[in-house]
Amino acid sequence: MPELTQLMDKDLIRRALMRISHEILEKNKGTSELCLVGIRTRGAVLAERVQAMVQEIEGVSVPVGILDITLYRDDLTSISAQPVVHETLIDFDIEGKKIVLIDDVFFTGRTIRAALNALNDFGRPAHIQLAVLIDRGHRELPIRADFVGKNIPTSLQQNVKVILQETDGDEDRVIIKENKNGG
Repeated sequence: MPELTQLMDKDLIRRALMRISHEILEKNKGTSELCLVGIRTRGAVLAERVQAMVQEIEGVSVPVGILDITLYRDDLTSISAQPVVHETLIDFDIEGKKIVLIDDVFFTGRTIRAALNALNDFGRPAHIQLAVLIDRGHRELPIRADFVGKNIPTSLQQNVKVILQETDGDEDRVIIKENKNGG
């Protein structure tokens, strides 16, 4: 049975998201033209939390969208013969906007590449920045995060899981699973 280690609890997650929210506002000089897009599923929850924190800090509600990248994945045929596609909900114009793409765990970079391709179908933003709760390393593509909650060096035999109350029905936490059998 794999060993579990808790890396972050709900308070550490909240603090990391608050810091990321402040960094986003600082880098973008406020909320003008700022939009958040969360990658379904947990990235969408984190985007909504960042939106609430930005509103708390600045008193402004920035647009938030949800992006489903299923059909843009480069491993689509290996995950399922009938992949489940969920709705993308971006009900604002991204043309010329400052987009902050938000995800839970940043690993190889392939999910982010798929998200960038998916965003292309909605227009051409002024620029796209990336915010992630966890950066675990092992990049396969030349992509980096602009905002990181926590860098966690991992081995390829480990799995990092973000558990959120909204999606998992359990208290917020980040765990790392040690797979003794190599994966």
